[in-house]
Amino acid sequence: MEDIGARIEREVGSWEGVTVHPHRFGGVEFRLGRRELGHIHTGGWADLPFTARIREMLVETGRAEPHRFGVQGWVSAGLDDETVELFRLSYERARVARAVRAARDGV
Repeated sequence: MEDIGARIEREVGSWEGVTVHPHRFGGVEFRLGRRELGHIHTGGWADLPFTARIREMLVETGRAEPHRFGVQGWVSAGLDDETVELFRLSYERARVARAVRAARDGV
């Protein structure tokens, strides 16, 4: 049976424009263009970047916890089915930011 980390990697890596790379601290990193959507550590957790307001909401609702090592701008979450939804939120935010930049730059 496929483990949850491999399942998340397969799912997130299948989204349009997402590339998968080795992460510098072990595990895999997901990017849309140059923007990192988050990464999975081999120890069984994910780290994802969000704005302060979104981070607060995710922590308050129990969907994530503050980053394990106190890195500002990031949350951590154990690997489960909800983790895919956190990556989806990060992905959708990145797509919107990309579209806004393209419209602003006339691309």
